[in-house]
Amino acid sequence: MAHGLVWLVLLVVLFLVNVRDEAYHAVIIILLYGALNIIIFYVHYFLINPLLIGTGRYWRAAAYIAIVLVISMVVKYGIAVHYDDIILQYRDSDNQQQTLTPIRYMFAALITGLFFMLLSTAVYVISSNVKTREDRKNLETEKLNAELAFLRSQINPHFLFNSLNNIYSLAYRKSDKTPEAVLKLSEIMRYMLYESNEEWVLLEEEINYLKNYIELQKLRFKEKVYVDLRVDIEGEGHVIMPLLLISFLENAFKHGVSTDVEKPIRIDISVQKGRLHFKAENAKNQQNKDDTKGVGLANLKRRLQLGYPDRHTINIVETENYYSSELFIYL
Repeated sequence: MAHGLVWLVLLVVLFLVNVRDEAYHAVIIILLYGALNIIIFYVHYFLINPLLIGTGRYWRAAAYIAIVLVISMVVKYGIAVHYDDIILQYRDSDNQQQTLTPIRYMFAALITGLFFMLLSTAVYVISSNVKTREDRKNLETEKLNAELAFLRSQINPHFLFNSLNNIYSLAYRKSDKTPEAVLKLSEIMRYMLYESNEEWVLLEEEINYLKNYIELQKLRFKEKVYVDLRVDIEGEGHVIMPLLLISFLENAFKHGVSTDVEKPIRIDISVQKGRLHFKAENAKNQQNKDDTKGVGLANLKRRLQLGYPDRHTINIVETENYYSSELFIYL
């Protein structure tokens, strides 16, 4: 399409430049010389350029160039002789009738042929570079998508491993909370199986997933567990990568759940002016600490690098008695 438009513009300009007393003069020039030069362009583009660029078959390319130029010059001169009064005849500055000599005409045909060959090479190089950049970009995108899918798949067994441990603990104690825990895990797994396959999910759905996770964690303990969850979302329809915030929450519970009403696990989620702020903080509880090691936080950092390059900030503060994780994302 782009090539066709360029040739159309070029032929129209050629028509306007060469039209004289009778329009058919310009039509002949366009149909004959325009077609010949276009043929030269594409023969060089598809046959000679691949030899010159990439393969290094310079001698073969030079032979083809010479053959194409000689044939085009002979054909053009034959056309010029046939339409002698239109092409070879011209008036000089003194308005005297003159005739182009064969040498002058052949030289002009040679320069024209070389021009279209050089133009063909320039277009070929530019097109090849654009295609190479597009191919490289597509490969990088495919690589990133594959890596994101792999990182996301790591979350499921990690979370399932922890949750099943929790439910096993409830069942071992013959707790009445076991059926509710199984139900919560079922709801969570439904989200992970169906929603997490999407590239983006609604932030509201992700928050609901976090709420189910919190309720599942609360069922682990005989004592009452205190979690202060605050949500302040400005506007609607915000989207986020699925399963992105769960690692923060897992780490908050990992460092010890709170059975002290004065020191709850605090979770703040807000969106203001398109920026998401997520913060989880808690006092460490050595008695209720989860010593299970997982890949959650390292996985999270890599996903943030891939999904939100230069659009996120993550801060983690850990002391002997305190743990805090904070995330800012421009959605």
